[in-house]
Amino acid sequence: MILRLATALLLPVATFCFALGITQPMIRMERLYFLEDRPSLLEMVEGLWTKGDHVIAVAVALFSVGLPAVKLCLIHVAALTGGKARSLALLGAVSKWSMMDVMLVALVLFAAKTSGLAKASVLPGLWFYAAATLTTALAAMLCRRD
Repeated sequence: MILRLATALLLPVATFCFALGITQPMIRMERLYFLEDRPSLLEMVEGLWTKGDHVIAVAVALFSVGLPAVKLCLIHVAALTGGKARSLALLGAVSKWSMMDVMLVALVLFAAKTSGLAKASVLPGLWFYAAATLTTALAAMLCRRD
């Protein structure tokens, strides 16, 4: 009973944080003291796509937006169905790729900070994205135990 209540509380928080995490600015990059970029994750994917980096744009979109969204939907299904074996099996398969989203965002920040051309700082979008990652992982763990 307590696990179901905790899952019921975590899932809306995870969904809300994920939506804000991909739409709110994640990092602030200052270049040459007067130019500033504040892209969200979706804007980063769009920017990669429009600049012709289609493979990287698809990879970032898949691992940072697509698979986490699928994982979140599967957790909702598992919670609603009482953790049926099929939804948990799919959740396990998707979960194996779920840390890729965190790694990709970390690589973007690392590249911005080490290039010397820009000064980067973290904005709320990254914190919401991190919160979504943590609450989703916790909800998935609770669904498996339920």
